[in-house]
Amino acid sequence: MSADRIDVFGLGQCSIDYVGQAEAYPPPDAKCELSEMAITGGGPVANALVALSRWGARCALAAVAGDDRFGAAIREGLHGEGIDIAGLVTRAGAASQFAFIVAEAGTGRRNVFWRRPTGAPLGPDEFDRDLLCRARVFHTDGLMAEAALAGARTARAAGIPVVVDAGTLREGMLELAGTSDCFIASEGFGRTLTGGDDPEGACRKLAELGPAVTGITLGAKGLVALDRGCLIRVPAVVVDAVDTTGCGDILHAGFIHGLLRDWDTETGLRFGAWAAARTSVRLGGRTGIPDAGDWEG
Repeated sequence: MSADRIDVFGLGQCSIDYVGQAEAYPPPDAKCELSEMAITGGGPVANALVALSRWGARCALAAVAGDDRFGAAIREGLHGEGIDIAGLVTRAGAASQFAFIVAEAGTGRRNVFWRRPTGAPLGPDEFDRDLLCRARVFHTDGLMAEAALAGARTARAAGIPVVVDAGTLREGMLELAGTSDCFIASEGFGRTLTGGDDPEGACRKLAELGPAVTGITLGAKGLVALDRGCLIRVPAVVVDAVDTTGCGDILHAGFIHGLLRDWDTETGLRFGAWAAARTSVRLGGRTGIPDAGDWEG
C-alpha cells in the first residue's frame, strides 16, 4: 500500500470458520446431519474490514496466523478482499485460529467451538505505527490486549478515532475503553459489567471511562447507545435469520462506514444494524454482507 492515507487500520484476531446448519442442536453422544455448510474467514476485526473493503474503504490489518493451511487460507481470503495484509505476522510452527460453528435452522442461533491461535499474540512493537497514523479510523477487538492498547494510544495521539468491538469483559478491556472514542460491546459484556440486565446502565458506566460513544448490542432487541450523554435506541431489522455469526462484526463495520462519511451516530448505528441483519440471512460472517447501496436509510 502506498504512503497515501488509508481509511481503516484494524488490529485483531482472524480465523477460518467452518459453519454448518442443523435442524436442531443435538444432545450429547449423538450424530447430527448438517443440511448446509460454508467455509469462510472469520474474526471480529477481520470481518469488519472485509465489509468495509467491499463498501469502498482502503483497509489494513495487523494480526497473527500460523504457518499452517488455515493460515494460508486466512491470507488468501483477506488478500482477495483487497485488504493490506503486510501486517499479518506468521508464527512459525504455530496453528492459526479456527472455529467450527453449528447454526440451528429456523432460529439463527448458533454454538461456536473454537481454538485460539497457538502462537504468541501480536506484540505492541509488531505493528506498523506509521501506517496506523495514516489511517482515518483505528479499529480493534482488544483480543491482543497489549498491542490493542498500544495501537489505541498511538491513534489517539495522532487524532485518529478509536473504535472498539468488545465481545467479552476480559483483562485490559476497561483500560482500552478509557483510550477509545467509540466502545460498542456485546450484551454479555454489559451484563458482566453491571451484574444484571441493564444495557443503558452499562453504557453509562462505560461512558464514565471516557468514550464519547458507548453502546450495547442486544441481538433481536436491537441496541442501546449513548452519544455524549444522549440516549439512542436502535431497533433490530426483522429478517428470517439463518446464522448470526459475524453480525456484531458487521454492525461495527457499518458504524465505521458512517464515521468515514461524517454521518451522525444514530445513522451509522442504524446502517450497521441493517447490514448485520442482512448478513444473518446467509451462513457465515462474510457470505451475506450486503451491498451498501441497497440501504434505503
